[in-house]
Order: sequence, then structure tokens, then C-alpha cells
Amino acid sequence: MADSFLKLDGFKELAAAMRELPERVAKNALRSAVSSAAAVVRDEAKLRAPVDTGEMKRDIMIKRERDAKGGPMVATYSVYVRSGKKSRLAGKKRNVQRDSFYWRFVEYGTAKMAAQPFMRPAFQAKKEAAIDAMREKLDARIQKEATELSKK
Repeated sequence: MADSFLKLDGFKELAAAMRELPERVAKNALRSAVSSAAAVVRDEAKLRAPVDTGEMKRDIMIKRERDAKGGPMVATYSVYVRSGKKSRLAGKKRNVQRDSFYWRFVEYGTAKMAAQPFMRPAFQAKKEAAIDAMREKLDARIQKEATELSKK
């Protein structure tokens, strides 16, 4: 599972530019950039997901993890398949009988069913595009905030 994480280090210039911005602005820019990267992987996973009823495909989502160690310059987002009790009860149009708990069986296979991976291949296929999306979003946000700060 070590290949399912994307950790970027060594961006000294980026860190220096982020430190010049107010902490709130830097944190929001970083969150926005990481969210856009996660959206790229989510969209690819939705394209690769096998479709029976379409429920599993609709349940592929992104979620911001609570801020943990690392301070304001850390943003963590997860691409996951929503399942369980909360999933069954979410939304009025949702059929309570349908639940995407079985996504693990599809992804990893079982003794009686061959695996049809869609999450891991989506990450592998789009990790470079996710980095590019994050870079573009972060660059745009830093430029925007820098121009607004220079006007003040």
C-alpha cells in the first residue's frame, strides 16, 4: 500500500513563497491545490469502475482529512468509496437497500471472483496529472493572493 500515497518534498521555492503569504491564505491555497489533485484521481477511478447498478461509481468521493501533525503546510485528502450505514442513509434519493460495501471485493477479488481493480490503477495512471493539477492550482492561487497583497 506504500504506492497509494503521494508525498511531495523538496519544494524550497514553493515553501518560501507560501511563507510570504498570510497563514490562512497559504493554508487555503494548499488545500485547494491538493483537492484538485485528488479530484483528478477520483474522476479517473469513476471512469475505471466497473458498472452494474452505477451505485459504486457514484460513491467514489474525496474527503479532506483532519489536520494532523505538520502544521499549516500539510493538507491530506483521500479518494475513497463511501459505504456503510452512513452511506445507506445519506440523501433522500438513495436506495437504502444498495450499499457499496462490496467495492473491496471488486478491487481485490475474492476466492470466487477475480479482481477488477479500479482505484489503484486510477492512482497509478493519474499521479503525474494530479501533480500537474496541483502545481497549476497552487501557482494560480499564489499569483492571485500576491497581486491582492501588493495592492494593499
